[in-house]
Order: sequence, then structure tokens, then C-alpha cells
Amino acid sequence: MKRSRVLAVLVAGVFCVAVMSLYRMLELMQGGEPNQRGESQAGQVEEDLFRLQQKIDRLERLLSDNNHLVATLRDTLFNRKASWETGSNGSSDSSHSLSGCRLAKKIEDGADGVQLLDVYDLLPFDNPDGGAWKQGFEIHYNGNEWDKQPLELFLVPHSHNDPGWLKTFDGYYQDQTRHILNNMLIKLSEDSRRKMIWAEISYFSKWWNNIDEQKREMVKRLVVAGQLELVTGGWVMADEANSHYFAMLDQLIEGHQWIQKHLGVKPSSGWAVDPFGHSPSMTYLLKGAGLNNMVIQRVHYAVKKHFAQQQTLEFLWRQSWDSTRRSDITCHMMPFYSYDVPHTCGPNPAVCCQFDFHRLPGGRVFCPWRIPPQPITEQNIKERALLLLDQYRQKSRLFRSPVLLVPLGDDFRYVDSSEWDAQFSNYQKLFDYFEQHPEFHIKARFGTLSDYFQALHRHLNAGGMSLPKLRGDFFTYADRDDHYWSGYFTSRPFYKRLDRTLESTLRASEILFSLTLAEMRRFRGDGRLVADFPAHEHFQRLTEGRRNLALFQHHDAVAGTARDPVVIDYGTRLFHSILNLRQVLQSSAHWLLLLDKSQYHHDQLKSFLQMDDVISAQDALPQKTLLTLSDEPRSLIIFNPTEQLRSSVINVIVNSPDIHVIDAETGRPMAAQISAVWVEPSRASTESFQLSFFAELPPLSLIVYHVTKASVSSTHRARYTFHRHGNPATIYADHFQVSDLQGPEADAPISLSNNHVQIWSSPETGLLQKLRLQSGLVRQVQVQFLWYGTRTGFNQDKSGAYLFLPGEEGAQPYSFSEPPLVRVSRGPIFSDITSCFKHFTHTVRLYHLEGHAGRSLEISNMVDVRSEVNQELVMRVISDVANGNRFYTDLNGFQMQQRRTLPKLPLQANFYPMTSASFLQDSTSRLSLLSAQSQAVAALRPGELEVVLDRRLQQDDNRGLGQGVTDNKLTASLYNLLLEDRRGGVQEVRGASVEHLSLLAHLSSLSVSHPPITMVARTDSQLPKLRTFQPLRSSLPCDVHLLNLRTLEDPQEAGSPSQEVALLLHRKGFDCSSTPDPAPLCTLSAHEEVNLDDLFYPIQFRSIRRSGLTLLREDDEPEAAQQQQRPHITHLRPMEISAFRVELD
Repeated sequence: MKRSRVLAVLVAGVFCVAVMSLYRMLELMQGGEPNQRGESQAGQVEEDLFRLQQKIDRLERLLSDNNHLVATLRDTLFNRKASWETGSNGSSDSSHSLSGCRLAKKIEDGADGVQLLDVYDLLPFDNPDGGAWKQGFEIHYNGNEWDKQPLELFLVPHSHNDPGWLKTFDGYYQDQTRHILNNMLIKLSEDSRRKMIWAEISYFSKWWNNIDEQKREMVKRLVVAGQLELVTGGWVMADEANSHYFAMLDQLIEGHQWIQKHLGVKPSSGWAVDPFGHSPSMTYLLKGAGLNNMVIQRVHYAVKKHFAQQQTLEFLWRQSWDSTRRSDITCHMMPFYSYDVPHTCGPNPAVCCQFDFHRLPGGRVFCPWRIPPQPITEQNIKERALLLLDQYRQKSRLFRSPVLLVPLGDDFRYVDSSEWDAQFSNYQKLFDYFEQHPEFHIKARFGTLSDYFQALHRHLNAGGMSLPKLRGDFFTYADRDDHYWSGYFTSRPFYKRLDRTLESTLRASEILFSLTLAEMRRFRGDGRLVADFPAHEHFQRLTEGRRNLALFQHHDAVAGTARDPVVIDYGTRLFHSILNLRQVLQSSAHWLLLLDKSQYHHDQLKSFLQMDDVISAQDALPQKTLLTLSDEPRSLIIFNPTEQLRSSVINVIVNSPDIHVIDAETGRPMAAQISAVWVEPSRASTESFQLSFFAELPPLSLIVYHVTKASVSSTHRARYTFHRHGNPATIYADHFQVSDLQGPEADAPISLSNNHVQIWSSPETGLLQKLRLQSGLVRQVQVQFLWYGTRTGFNQDKSGAYLFLPGEEGAQPYSFSEPPLVRVSRGPIFSDITSCFKHFTHTVRLYHLEGHAGRSLEISNMVDVRSEVNQELVMRVISDVANGNRFYTDLNGFQMQQRRTLPKLPLQANFYPMTSASFLQDSTSRLSLLSAQSQAVAALRPGELEVVLDRRLQQDDNRGLGQGVTDNKLTASLYNLLLEDRRGGVQEVRGASVEHLSLLAHLSSLSVSHPPITMVARTDSQLPKLRTFQPLRSSLPCDVHLLNLRTLEDPQEAGSPSQEVALLLHRKGFDCSSTPDPAPLCTLSAHEEVNLDDLFYPIQFRSIRRSGLTLLREDDEPEAAQQQQRPHITHLRPMEISAFRVELD
């Protein structure tokens, strides 16, 4: 009986949705027309026909959305009915009716291999003295281990060139890098046995541009001969903690595309010796780009020791969510302290340093162990060879095969030709000596990573051996003692935020530019572009933007670990690229919006559209521009850069408190709110006001709104309540209703609510205390602020740019001599509570939005710690979620990783990188913090989650930087806090659960990372007619993210756009235990097989060819598989990124 009732309710729900949707369409068809004045009759007919076409298009989209929604409900009904018919528990399985989440969970089955989380549980982290190898152990061998299979050694010369650190990128290039590469060309050409690897394409491309054609041909010959190998092939050696996966992949694409264009080869091996910890997200991207092997170095010394003892320093690194071998990549972990010569030949650095011939007596570099190298002569060669062989043999015992990798290099090595001669000539003598004495059972030679891995795989295959499998990540890194590198997860937070601003601006510009070129070619009908449109110049701006974003992914840039002048150089590059990309956005939107395309004219000095904010300098926050209004309508253009229909609140600054906003297409008035612009915490501007209005934005659309002055008091104004304990403030806000909390009200919690959530905050501080969902779920959710100091003992190491070394007292509550001013605003669009403290202004905001968009709290902080000495400011969320010692953080915005807070580790070891998300959960609820910037996060006690907002540190932490972090700025941080009901269990993988964000969290994260972009049309009275641009009929499925739509370079015309576009789609895995209520309007991917024509209708593809993630032509699917005819069917697996080379029609 109960089942029949529920079935009836579901069927009724389907019917109601269909009827309501059709009613909505009819309402839109009858929507009001804007009043057109002074139009000719012919112009009016044209306008009427255009509006009729617009309404027909809109009706088609709404019908499609309705069909998708009904289909989703039908699938839900069938799934529920099937579960009942099989006798399964309806309540526990109800969440699994989310199509696609079952596929994501299916991937997690059949786990095998080692989980790094389990290794952390196992290790004592006791750090005993290991002898010559201080962090390791004594290595023993008998001497006959290589009798049957000789030791096969590859000595790999390398020079690690940081694209900015102590010097700027250009400074390093002028002083060192160009000399290294010039000498490389000469010295490798002198002897075919000499080899070298190079990683940073940013430097290599700059050098290439400065050499003549003869030298370029020499480079090509060295590459073809295998003497010079480009490893990884990224623009930089990217940071793996703070970088978002969009930027990580984009810098890889930029490097690989450059290599293919100029050298015609593709990298096969990765080389990451200096990033401060390693992420499986990078390994996924490398494997997807066609690499099969990789080398890593900076791993916790205790983990290295454990892996060395188990002979598992070489392993197959597999994604935690992958139950197949598709993502496997062979990884070699360097066993010792560093990648320099003293720590790479073997376990004893005092011995290995004697074989760094750059340190020969008389030079500028020496061995700190005070035993210098000796030139190899006939008199000492036997003794020298046996000493070196002993180190090689000891190192070899840490691996399962007799194939040995020994790097030879360090930072900015091989600048002088004398170093090339010293290293190559002395080592060649040793190699020749080994060859003349077969009784040593060693074959040694110079090599590249490809040489090494080919020999390794040949040996493994011949012996029928397989490498162990490993899942997890290598954070948080410690190089010695309790020196954990968790400080750089937050250092220079202003620039971490600027990085993400450029990333979102670049992605939006790429997509709109690609759509503009496709639309132009369709409009003209001959495949050519409009003559006046600056496509070449815009493509140059895009290329520069890609490369500046790529440069900032360097592990000393986004990490915040460069010197002050270098940080300014990075910031200036980011700033200029944002300004240039805004020109691409404005120009592209201009052409797309024009009803009469013949009226398009590009004016470099006077842009048709302007952004609604201004960034005045590389270290300044954006400031909204004042929009001057009159009775004549001003056009606002809103670009939705996401693939989802979204309900958003648009904020602009206007010169009047009385405003009227309409949708320019339908004439429909938009709900709006006027709020004060606070020039001081208690003083509102009398000349500028914030206009906020609801906007429903179709995917990838440009929507036009008209804003005009209205009659007095016609617009809803926010109402304000102020409170400051013991010291009432004087408030200046002429145009707004203002009241003080008095009597008992002053001591009662402050409460705000919308249709989804209610919050209570402290009346004294305004900080959040409790949260209740519409479902009835109540959680204590308190926000606190705290300070961390640093160690104070004499000769004690202290926190710096890299290290977080807090004082023994731990975190101390943020104290204030004067209570904060608490400002509460209430309005029809949003309500918020703002707390004004000395070092930060904290705001929690509720949007009165229908649907899923109003489910989360928006939290924003404006932080200024410039007055402090050796302090780090933390925001802590304290809840009653019973998560134990487990919590989850994202890795690069790509996947979630379980963390365990371990009491055996020091406090600083339990901080992890959070690029965009973190959550706590128990059996009934999940609390997610979704972030617009990367920073350090920890869950030191059950129910707690804390993020480090900013750090100001007066001293160097002895890792080479030579300075503290004292260039702090006024810094903004932004989050969404999301509480959800949770049902069902978790999927276990050898004791470590693999979890994903919920569907709602994915959509919220998308919104916070890619906000709508607002542009304003000029005030000219002769403005041409504008029409909305809506390229997609409906949203993409909820779990399919349009990562990029990137125009590729024309192979025939350098620096110009081609007709080919890189289409990058990421199908996200999402959690099954949390069902959004109400359901989002987007559909779910029920199957891996999708029809791209349906997905992107009415955009059409002339051709689609699946490729590797960096779009190299040799990774394209075969010609026979290329789909020239519709429909274009492809597979999108959960969690996977798919790349296609397409031509848009």
C-alpha cells in the first residue's frame, strides 16, 4: 500500500512538472514588450520578427529542458520501482537513483595495491640516525649480486632551471639559462655519447626564439639522435599542491604544442624533482598526455625510507578511484635527501660529493664535507672507480632490478663550458675503466630518462616481474626533522587568488573567442572571418595569457616562495594578462550581440563594451566602477561562462538608489535590491549604491539587461541593524532604514533564513553559531578566528615561506580590545551579517534564490595582517559532525583525497593543501567548504575544519629563499559553506574510502570558481540593437564540465587561430549519498556513451577526433575512427577528462 502511494506521488510529480513547465512557456510567450520609441515601421517589423524568432528559440529550449526533467523523473521512478521489485531497502537505496553516481561507485570496486594512508598509519615517524645516510639505514651487499646480471647504470645530466625564484624569469635567462643551452649545443655535439635532459619549455622556447636556423637544426639532430631529451614537456615544472587542474593541464598543453610544432616529437617521461610534494592529479594528466614513466623526488623522508626497505621505490601509480589499469604510470622515487649530486650517486653524500667535478678545488663551489673531488688520472682511477662503484651498488640494493638511474646535476648547472668538460671527461674515464674491467659487472654510460625506462621495462618483461601498485598522494612533505612544508599552502594568498582570477578569465575568453570565430564563419558562409575583427591580435593575447598563467604554475610562483621582486614580476604578468583577456571578451561579446553584424567596428581606443570593475595595479583588488544612470536605458551584458543554466545575483554600483532593471529580450522586470556601499564600517556612501538583481543565465550565454532610473523609493532597499557591545556606533546611512539592537534583542542570537537554510550568529561577534536545513537537520556550526605564532627558542627554526613551525602554545583565540561592529542587512535578494574586526572583515551571506543555488552560505573575508609580526591568521569552523579523525581535501580541484589527523605527527604535519574543496562527514550529514582560492586546511579535532588565511613572517626558514614573507596585501578570500543530509555508506578501498563531492557541491564549486562576467555598453544614444547570444539549447549534464574550448594555432600561419578547437570535457564523479532537493534542472549522464551533437545542440561539429589531453596529432585517433558524419558518439567515463580536436560548424 505504501509503495502504491509513493508511486502515485511520483507519477503526479512528473505530470505537475510538465504542466508547470508548459504554463511557464506560455507566460514567457505573452511577456511584455519593451517600449520602443521613434522606430520606423520597417524597423518595427524587423524588430517584431526578431523577437518572434527569439521566443521560438526560447520555447524550444524550455521544451527541451522540460523533456530532460521529465526523463529524469521517469528514470527515478523506474529505479525506485526496480528496487522495490527486487526487495531491496528503499530508504538506503533511494540516493542511488542519481543516474551516474552508481557508475562512479562501480569504478571503486576491486581495489588492489598499497594505499599511502595505510602506510602513514604504519610508520612510527621516529627518525633514528641512519649513519652515512642520516635519514635511512646501513645498506649491505655481498658483491656477487651482479654476477649473472651486471649493474646497468644510466648517468643522466640535468640542470634544474627555476622560471623565477631568487631572480626573475628574464633575469635567470640572461644570467644563466641561455649560457647553459648555448653550451649544451656545443658540448653534446662534440661527443655522441654525451646526453642531457631538459624540462622547462618556457626557457627553451625563449632560447629557441633567439638562435638562428643553423643552431635550430643542430638541436633537432640532437633530439633525433636521443642525446637531448625534453622531459615532461610542460611550460614549467608545476607546483602540485596549489595549482588547479585546469592550469596544470593548460601549461602542459602549451609546452607539448610548442614541442610538436618546433621539434616534431613528444615527451614520454616525466621529471618532477623540485615540487614540494606530489599529487596523483599530475600523474593522471601526464598519462593522459601520453607519458608512461615519471620521476619524483620531494617525498617525506620517512616514506622514502619505508619504500627503500620494501624495495618499492619504483611502482605503478594508480588513481584511487580507478579499478582498471588505464591510469597506471610507472613512477621512480629518488631515495635520498635531494636531487643534487651529493645525494644521487648513493647513500653517502660525503662520497658522492667527491664525484661532482664542478666542485674541483679552485672553483666557486665546494663540498661541505670537506673532502674535495679529484680529477681522474691513471694514478687514482682504480681507487676512484671502486669508491664510486660501492655507492652505485649500495643504491642499487634499494631497487628490484639491476637497472640504476643516477642523476647528475643541480639548480642552474652547466653554465660554464668548464663544468661541461669537467663532468663529461672525468665520468667518461670512469665509464671506460668499468668497461675495461668486466669483473666489476657494471655497464655505465650517459643516458636520458627514456634510455633508463626502456632498459628497466626490458628487464622487468624479461624476468616476468611486475611493479607494485600504489594509490594516494605524497603530502605533506618533510625534508628533515619536524620541518613540514605546509606553510607554502597559504604563503602569498593575494597572488594565489589572482592566479585563479586569471584562470577563470582565460577560460571564459577561450570559450567566447572560439564561439565567436565559429559564428563568424557560419555568418559569412565562406569559412572566413570578419575583416575588421582583430582575430590575430586576440589570439596573441590568448597565447600570452596561457603562457603567463602557465609560468605562474611554477613551483616557486603559485607556491608563494619567491623573492619580493620576483613576486612583483609574476603579479605584473598576471595583471597584464587579465587586462588583455578582457579585451578579447569585450570584442567577442560585441560581435556576437549585434543584431546587424554590418555595424561591427573594432575601435582599439574606445571599446564598445567595458567591464564593470577596474584593477588598477598588480597588487590591488578589483574596484567596481560607478554606473551613471538616467531615463535612457543602460545595457548590462552578463556572460555565463559555465555550461549550466544558473540563477545568479548580479551586483553593480550605480549613482541612484531608485533603479528599474528589465530583461532586454522579454521586457520582464527583474527582482532587485539596493544596498549601501560602505566607505567605512559605519559610513555609507551618499553618491554610490549597490544594485543587486536576479539573473537567469542559460549556459555560455550573453544576456542583455536594461537599467534605468526609476521613481523615488520604487526599488527594494536593504534594511540595516547595527550592534556593538558596550559602545554603540554612530551610523551614517542617509538613504537606508537603520536600527540598533536594544534591550533583550541585543543579547539574542542574530538569525537569517531563506527557503533552504536558517542560520544563527553570535550577537557579540556576528560569527556563525548554528545552521538548520529545511529538511530539519540541525548542526552546530561555529566560526572562530585564531592566531598561530612561531617558535621562539634561541637557535630554533621558525616558520617561513615554505615551513609552518608553530609555537608550542598552538593556536590562540583572536582577541580584541574593542568589540567588533556587527552590521546585519536584510533584503529580498540577499541578507548578510558583516563583522568588522581590526585585522579582517568577515561576511556570511544568504541568497534568496530558488532551486539549489540558495542552499549554501557565502562566506567572504577581507584580511589585512600588515601590522603583525610572525603571526598567521586562521578561520576555524567548529561543528558537531562526528567525523572522527578523517576528513577530505581536494587535490587540484580534480579529485578528493581522504586525510587522517594523526596524533603521532606534529600539528604542522596535519595541514594539507586545499585547492578548491574540503569536507567533514558522518553517517547523517556532510559539511563542505568550497573555496575560490588555494590554502592550507586541517581538521585537528573531530568536527573542526580550519583554513590559514594569511601569514606574515619576519625570517627566512633556511630553504634558500633568504627572506621572510612580509609583502602582505589587503587580501580577499571567498567560500561557499554547504551542509547536506547524507544517506548510505561509503565505499572502502583497503581501509581508505574513496569519496567524491556531492552533485550540489560540484555545482556550487563551479559557481564560486567561475562567476558571471558583467560588461556595460557605452552611454552613446546611437547604440545599435543588441540581441542575446545563447549557443546551447540546454545545459550540459550536471556531471559533465566543459573544461575548455581552446582555439588551436594555425599550422600554416604562425600566431594565428586555426579552424580547429580543443574541446576538453571532464565527467565528474559525484557522491551517491546526497540527493539535491530540489533537483537541479540539468540532467545526469546515465551512460558512458554520449552523443556530442545532442550535448552541444545547436552547435554542430564538422569533424571530431578524440586525442590525447595535450592535443598532439600523433595522439589523435586513427583516420578511420574519425567521425565525419553525425551523430558523433563518444564515451565519457566518470572522473575522466576527454580531449577532442574539433571543427565547429
